[in-house]
Amino acid sequence: MTLVVVPVRYPLTKHSEATVGEAIRVAEDRDAELTILHVDLYQNSTHATRTELKRAVERRFGRIPTARYVVRKGFLVEETILEEVAAEGADVVVIGSKQAGRWRRMVRKFLSDPDIDSFLREKLDCTVITVSAAGKVSS
Repeated sequence: MTLVVVPVRYPLTKHSEATVGEAIRVAEDRDAELTILHVDLYQNSTHATRTELKRAVERRFGRIPTARYVVRKGFLVEETILEEVAAEGADVVVIGSKQAGRWRRMVRKFLSDPDIDSFLREKLDCTVITVSAAGKVSS
């Protein structure tokens, strides 16, 4: 079965809500399972739990029957997301435009003018969809 992964901040922000909304739409269109992922950073942990994440998403979007909620501890958000996406064998990753900017800055340390979508596709072998807070989508 197809798998869509969407990394989000918790508590949910306006950007996270727009990204989750698009990920739900993509998962429904592709008859896919959905993993909603929050990375809880060691250095400024919110001590978020899977249950809290699930409740927050369901308060905003209702019950999502094909969703799985995951909270991972990590030092670097981007690295933890890459590890989770690779480990799960995701087919699609839906990220917010803010997340794409952070990845771009991280990758720029290694490459002069990184194309984040291409970089992620190469590293993850999946489709990358970027969503703005206003719901504008690029893939």
